[in-house]
Amino acid sequence: MSRLLPLLAFLLLASLFGFGIWWNTQHDQHEIVSPLINQPAPDFQLPVLGDDARKVGKASLLGKPYLLNIFGSWCIECVHEHPMLMTDAKTLGIALVGYNYKDEPDAANAWIAEHGNPFDVIVADRDGRQALDFGVYGAPETFLIDAKGFIRYKHVGPLTPDVMTTELKPAVEALAKESP
Repeated sequence: MSRLLPLLAFLLLASLFGFGIWWNTQHDQHEIVSPLINQPAPDFQLPVLGDDARKVGKASLLGKPYLLNIFGSWCIECVHEHPMLMTDAKTLGIALVGYNYKDEPDAANAWIAEHGNPFDVIVADRDGRQALDFGVYGAPETFLIDAKGFIRYKHVGPLTPDVMTTELKPAVEALAKESP
């Protein structure tokens, strides 16, 4: 029996490894379902990037839907997503709020100066504590928040033309139909 123990341990580990590979091929890793969908967005109040005296938060954004886009100057994928924000996101007809995540203000301002500013306002969460309430995994992430402050959509990873067309635009259109 003691000679079979290593073989049994190997077979168990091989089975677990095989199951892990199968699971990853069957499930889209970018499809991270947020428990916050259709729930009130977390309350936040953060300084505007470059103007610490001015604060923007959930309460000041109520009344109109907006996209909350998590980004950072250190984020490689944010560079790939940024052209979508500069062009296609503007066509949605809603405000685009930049959420600078775990970044130094000088680095964030330099990044915006280099790549352009598609945002109506940019808030800064230097230590990332407020982002925890949103369940942020990293950057980029994008939230669609309705006029009443409820999260209606979340996308993890860079926005792409396909995501804009098949997911985000329909979600914004659905919000427009809900509004009186």
